[in-house]
Amino acid sequence: MHATTLVARFSAAALLALSAVPAVSAQDARSGAPPAAQGRGGGRGAQAPVVSSPEVLPDRRIAFRIYAPQAQAIRLAAGDIPGVGQTTQLVKAETGVWEVTLGPVDPGAYRYNFNVDGVATIDPRNHATSESNTSVWSLVVVPGSDFMDTKNVPHGAVAEVTYQSTALGAFRRMHVYTPPGYENGTTRYPVFYLLHGAGDSDDAWTTVGRAGFILDNLIAAGKAKPMVMVMPAGHTRRATGGGGAGGRTATEEFVQDFTANVVPYVQTHYRVLTDRAHTAIAGLSMGGSQTLHVAIPRLEKYAYVGVFSSGLIGAFPGLAAAGRGAAPTPAPSPSPAPAPSATALPTLPAAAPAPAPAAAPIPAAGAPLVAADWEK
Repeated sequence: MHATTLVARFSAAALLALSAVPAVSAQDARSGAPPAAQGRGGGRGAQAPVVSSPEVLPDRRIAFRIYAPQAQAIRLAAGDIPGVGQTTQLVKAETGVWEVTLGPVDPGAYRYNFNVDGVATIDPRNHATSESNTSVWSLVVVPGSDFMDTKNVPHGAVAEVTYQSTALGAFRRMHVYTPPGYENGTTRYPVFYLLHGAGDSDDAWTTVGRAGFILDNLIAAGKAKPMVMVMPAGHTRRATGGGGAGGRTATEEFVQDFTANVVPYVQTHYRVLTDRAHTAIAGLSMGGSQTLHVAIPRLEKYAYVGVFSSGLIGAFPGLAAAGRGAAPTPAPSPSPAPAPSATALPTLPAAAPAPAPAAAPIPAAGAPLVAADWEK
């Protein structure tokens, strides 16, 4: 039989079967009552109740729910939400739905998951997720933050880009934001490289970080010029536990991948300006250290460098020469001082004034700084 005939007969049979299924009344849908059981041979038992989770209420409280009739204990892990932590218990109803309501919660984006009888799981009713370094989390957004809310303004696009890393011998991923109207024009844009912290991934900036919406709002308000924002993966190896890519070797691997693969890929696949005056880099925590390793030796390429909550050890070759974490040289033992007289206090020598610190040399610029190209 011809394939087209088979497809047509299958479609007709499927439509006929669907036409025989009774519809759920609007009243049942509004009340949340489970629809009547359907299925061949008199049905397959009662269906699970309809569960909505998370539900952000008008007063900024959040209701978390999960259907797990056989579970013995469920707790909410939501360390992003102030005062919640990892041990908030849900309460089970007779329907098998577990629930807890928290708040009010300040506007923002928050990660969470459920722990069901010792097993961590994302919220099965929530399609929004966010990746950290070692886990996937459910995501809830509480509106009310002017700078990160989803607004009725022109929106850019965020692409999940896979590229071949010759430096690491592996396929790698990065996220790239392009501004509103990028697809329909020929304009070249400034480029901003944004590096994440040790606990996160390249996905985090645009999910829990809301970076795309923040830049949309800033551009619409005239507070930022349209730009391409590149968020590469900071970890160079698969982590087996917290942290992951700490240490000098991992940082060097990242720098090699960034300079040999990430930047050339962006410059050849996106319409970006490649001169120093239109190139910026910034990073948080681990990303701040990586920013220093990338930018300080290459100041002729980066006009703007931002470092947030980052340690400096290992960022400069001179500091690393003696070895990170080496024990300090013990100070010589002082000669015992004579006991003070019973009638006189010992005389303390006057402290010599500390010499003024030498001014740090200003690095040679490959091109002049042009702040007006980045902000109005």
